[in-house]
Amino acid sequence: MKLIQVTFPCGQLTLEGVLHLPSGSAPFACVVVCHPHPLYGGDMDSNVVVAVCYALCEKGIAALRFNFRGAGGSEGSFGGGIAEREDVKAAISFVASREEVDLERIGLCGYSFGAIPSFLGALSEQIQAVAAISPPLALSPFYGLKECSKPKLLISGSEDNFTPSQTFEAFFESLPKPKEREVIAGADHFWWGHEHEVGEVVSSFFVKMLR
Repeated sequence: MKLIQVTFPCGQLTLEGVLHLPSGSAPFACVVVCHPHPLYGGDMDSNVVVAVCYALCEKGIAALRFNFRGAGGSEGSFGGGIAEREDVKAAISFVASREEVDLERIGLCGYSFGAIPSFLGALSEQIQAVAAISPPLALSPFYGLKECSKPKLLISGSEDNFTPSQTFEAFFESLPKPKEREVIAGADHFWWGHEHEVGEVVSSFFVKMLR
């Protein structure tokens, strides 16, 4: 695996990221991975985000993790989850411009707050499949996803202290097919000690959907 420090434009801003490239011959399928809430310490170095990127690479899929505007070395300031939609679009455009990436096999994954702009980004024609880890249903109704006919994975911990299991199940049932869900026993919203499990579930989903 090769890690490349990158920057890319988003309007007048410059965002930073890390591109994970697997061993083997390009072009690769690629997944853009979005981090949790930047106002509460979330950034591209989140334990879950990093675990997912490494798991994807182990299965031959490239991954881009990046900092939303105002996080880490990315320019700008927090956009309330609305301006971050533009960050996701810019990240998708960036990976689509890389010769190492197969344009027909791009996926999108968001963890916690990162699932909000990720689900909206899933409506992009360039995205083939989307995954949401611990979607914060109290923060967003995710209305747009109910119109999305692309393959979807929702994953939550049984002890998630932000989205109760009943709420998670009801939301999943409201979504159109194709869809998958996974609930990891004993994991809470932060996934400490369960990073390998969430990485395995997410990467296995994208192996199926981006083959």
